[in-house]
Amino acid sequence: MRGKFEPTVLEHFGVMKIIGFNTKGAAHLGVVEGEEVIDLQAVDPSLPNDLAELLRRNNGDLTSLKALAQRAPFNARRPLDGVDYALPVARPGKIICLGVNYREHLQEAFHGDRFEASPTIFMRCPSSLLSHGRPIIRPKVSATLDYEAEMVVVIGKRAKHLDVSNALSCIAGYSCANDGSIREFQGKTTQWDMGKNFDATGAFGPWMVTADDLPPGGKGLKIECRLNGTVMQSDNTENMIFPVAESIAYITQGMTLEPGDIIMTGTPSGVGLARKPPVWMKAGDICEIEIEGIGVLSNAIADESNSTGSLN
Repeated sequence: MRGKFEPTVLEHFGVMKIIGFNTKGAAHLGVVEGEEVIDLQAVDPSLPNDLAELLRRNNGDLTSLKALAQRAPFNARRPLDGVDYALPVARPGKIICLGVNYREHLQEAFHGDRFEASPTIFMRCPSSLLSHGRPIIRPKVSATLDYEAEMVVVIGKRAKHLDVSNALSCIAGYSCANDGSIREFQGKTTQWDMGKNFDATGAFGPWMVTADDLPPGGKGLKIECRLNGTVMQSDNTENMIFPVAESIAYITQGMTLEPGDIIMTGTPSGVGLARKPPVWMKAGDICEIEIEGIGVLSNAIADESNSTGSLN
């Protein structure tokens, strides 16, 4: 059992954390300052309430938000405790995911007899995502709900045909993710998408930390998953097989990255599937993903409702 990471040099004053949240039935953007959130729509009602649109309008430049937050009146501030969190990017255009991207996870997944010459790419859909504080849903059809701690890259500006030397220039910031996987369905075919796209299984948040507040490429950050307080995964982003710059360069050979797209960069070893016996998340569990310098993403686990769906 353990708590949050000890403070490091990365936890310095002035780190800009951009949060999505809901208030009075409307989506808002905010800047976290200590234990408060500055409601940016309360400062400037014309500001977009989706980070993707804000990035598009400003070509990835978020420096104006700092000035906006500095002139916020008292009534634009609210306690962080009790905020109704939303996704940091309300409507990501593409959700690109990297598989088996940590060395020890590659060994536990394929017993060391496989080498990837290029990043393994799969996609998630928006309905699979949920925000910090909301329950990850274990589906009725399978108990094999697994946790996966991942660092998220948020794209700030349009990018195509980048190389390693300029790939990091398109990044707006970083966040945390729990790439929840239904392993039974992931293993039914050679394509992983079904097991990776059950509704409300992929958590993302709690906020985005701007890129200039972290090491280039988010390199050298401790990443950890805790299930009910017990450490299940612990590694460092330094140990990615394909670091962020290399991955973006590879992706942009074929896909144009747009503002608000997100990239989930893979999970370390220690996943539930690889344990003997396997460890699956179940209703009542609490799963925390913590990344040094970014924060803690926390979600309870709940069983899917027994209500039946309908076609309209």
